[in-house]
Amino acid sequence: MDIGEIISDAIVYPFNNIKALIIYMIIGIICGLLGGASLFGVLLAAQGNNVLMAGGLGFIGILILIIGGLLISGYGLDIVKFGIERRDDAPGIDIVRQVLNAIKVFIVGFVYYIIPAIIGWLLSTLLGKGILTTIIILIISIVFAFAQFMAICRLAKYDSLGEALAIGEAIGDVSKVGMLKVLATIIAVFIIALIIAIVIGVIMQYNNLIGGVLFGVFGVYLTFFYNRAVGLLYSQV
Repeated sequence: MDIGEIISDAIVYPFNNIKALIIYMIIGIICGLLGGASLFGVLLAAQGNNVLMAGGLGFIGILILIIGGLLISGYGLDIVKFGIERRDDAPGIDIVRQVLNAIKVFIVGFVYYIIPAIIGWLLSTLLGKGILTTIIILIISIVFAFAQFMAICRLAKYDSLGEALAIGEAIGDVSKVGMLKVLATIIAVFIIALIIAIVIGVIMQYNNLIGGVLFGVFGVYLTFFYNRAVGLLYSQV
């Protein structure tokens, strides 16, 4: 599939699975409204010097956002898997599985972030903070960013942290798909997401309620869209 086919399929895919889309949009709206309301309450309580209320509202808001984020992120990994298999239906909703999915995604992201961070720290310590060190660290960070992208796909395909954390294999997958194709797909997805985010941001300046609803709706849509594109891209490995 070329980039145009991947993006056009990913744009339509969420609407082919209305039931799952609506359920997760409801979750997104709840997160957007209740989470945002709780955080707004923190500001009001803090201004009134009510530390206990501010702490309670803050905890509720953070908890809501974490739970909603885990569910949506974990479901997104299953969408990647379906994209790899080029299936047009939606994954089943399995709360336990998808929360575990999200935790695995977090672990993979952490590992692929911490390794270049440690390498960068060692290079800075041994070589100093010169231009050469900066260039080397930048190259390593870019390589690991692409590898992490592939690692999520490997996690979806094999349902295995071991396969996802096989760094050499993940880097090899980048060359199989093509670095330029991966980069072009990411840029195309980013541009579409940016346009939607700007529109929602403008709306939120005039009406926080409507903006919160739209944030939840389009946040979930973008999750479906992005993960579908990622899965289709990796299906060519």
